[in-house]
Amino acid sequence: MGIHLHNDLIDKNHKLWNRKPLLRIVYNDLYQTMKQHLSNASGKTVELGSGMGSIREVLPECILTDLFPYPWIDQVENAYQLSFEDESVANLLMVDVFHHFRYPGNALQEFHRVLNSGGRVIMMEPALSLLGYIVYGLLHVEPVGKAKDINWFAAENTPPDDATYYAAQGNATRIFVQKYFSEQLSDWKVIKVERIAALAYAASGGYSGPQLYPTFAYRFIKWTEKWLRFFPALFATRLLVVLEKK
Repeated sequence: MGIHLHNDLIDKNHKLWNRKPLLRIVYNDLYQTMKQHLSNASGKTVELGSGMGSIREVLPECILTDLFPYPWIDQVENAYQLSFEDESVANLLMVDVFHHFRYPGNALQEFHRVLNSGGRVIMMEPALSLLGYIVYGLLHVEPVGKAKDINWFAAENTPPDDATYYAAQGNATRIFVQKYFSEQLSDWKVIKVERIAALAYAASGGYSGPQLYPTFAYRFIKWTEKWLRFFPALFATRLLVVLEKK
């Protein structure tokens, strides 16, 4: 995705963010969930792919990064080649970023380098379930990518950090729930893999769909999620993954 298309998308999202209060509520909820799993290791807390930087409402000290410069971004970073020193980061957080890694193994290698001992990668990703396939397969513009092979590493002499657009929303489910490439995670302790029945998020429409319930009904929808969580294969739309560097 070129910088002009990326800027157009951010501008569009900013307008939605300002006129759709429910977005701020559901994303604040996602960030609060991620906050509960922060490592106590020494070092920086960094968000990759910060977009509009809304995580600052929950984690004011978080360093905001993105592929492209914006006034609110602290620094430009490419996940395959981070500028942070070895063992200088305590937490790397991502929301809807992992499924854009064409070569997840290369990205995880780089995360392992910059994380301190006991540091964590905390990600929130699309979850594939019966409802998840409807939300992400039929109602979302990005491909699920279920039928395509995952290239764990870039081919030899192929730089992984090219800027060509890639998306496969099902990759996190395939890797961490269905345990594709589990042998490649030997450098990591898998702290948590949780499929979340995030109905409040899914029915909010996010940035690309219509809002399906009034904002005042948010608490009721969250109450409904308490029952749906017992059936993740049917209702999960969000996947929380917490990896800790061994």
